[in-house]
Amino acid sequence: MNSIEEKCQRKGVRLTDQRKIIAKVLSESKAVYGSKDHPDVDELHKRVSEIDKKISIATVYRTVKLFEESGILEKHDFKGGKARYEPSMDEHHDHLIDINTGEIIEFVDKEIEKLQNEVAKKLGYKLVDHKLELYGSKIKKK
Repeated sequence: MNSIEEKCQRKGVRLTDQRKIIAKVLSESKAVYGSKDHPDVDELHKRVSEIDKKISIATVYRTVKLFEESGILEKHDFKGGKARYEPSMDEHHDHLIDINTGEIIEFVDKEIEKLQNEVAKKLGYKLVDHKLELYGSKIKKK
């Protein structure tokens, strides 16, 4: 398992007891809430407060910022105003966001990846990174 705590140790990020709790909650978020879980700081604070009520929202903000700057967390600014977070992943994936419910679906599509590379090449570039966010509304079945 490649937990947040393990990533912190590898990157030399010091973990206080409160940071350990925040790291544990972030590491377990996808297992507990599913791959669609990308909590914002308020939701993360709510979850860590269930473990330790003394952890302030300011501590959560500082810890998330530290983890993000260390390359341990990825920040997403999906439409909706609140930054959301997920552990940095070794394997690439894209996101489809339901504009009505806020549900986030992670996906990988080889055809899209191929097309992005082709577009970059056609324009004279070698693609080195990208982020794809699709926004949609669920189609109602008839």
